[in-house]
Amino acid sequence: MAGQAPSRRELLQALTLAAAASACPGFCRWSYGLSEAGAQQANGASSAIVNPVYRPLFFTPKQYRTIEVLAELILPSIQDGEGKQQPGAREAGVAEFIDFMVASDPSLQPQFRDGLTWLDHASMPAGTFAGLEPQQQTALLERLAYKARYKESEQAGQHFFKLVRRYTVMGFYTSKIGLESLDYPGLTFYATSPGCTHAGNPEHTGL
Repeated sequence: MAGQAPSRRELLQALTLAAAASACPGFCRWSYGLSEAGAQQANGASSAIVNPVYRPLFFTPKQYRTIEVLAELILPSIQDGEGKQQPGAREAGVAEFIDFMVASDPSLQPQFRDGLTWLDHASMPAGTFAGLEPQQQTALLERLAYKARYKESEQAGQHFFKLVRRYTVMGFYTSKIGLESLDYPGLTFYATSPGCTHAGNPEHTGL
């Protein structure tokens, strides 16, 4: 959706979370997954990262599908100025991240559960948000995303959209794909130390 680019504050939060997430096993598409792949490549192993079928930890299959659709609408795959397709939330595995975060934090669970219930109710008569036509999905989210289109009766939906958007941005920019889009130097694997780039400077001797 247009206008959903992350703020500087959100990017800093995402990078902080990426460091914290490195202690959690289970995600091969996250930032530290690249470090493992880099090590394997350096040792002559295949650089392919196996991504097994993900089984949601918290959401029901129907809820998880809605999270996938929401994340993809917020950060879709887009074509850059050179005509190259740039990956979005789906390619980065953002729905997996959100499911993991909600399953790990009980305080988030009622917010997401109630928000998804609200969204499905607002999607009548389709029954579920994922069951709406793409144009209908976008129209509903635009009412929740843009202040100029806010409805007083949809405050619960507006809060839920902000929550999903926040975790979509965090999920994307803590993934390998998201951090690569920022040229994050922490993703680079060094088989040997690159050493100091000021070799002739006596003050840097030994660095």
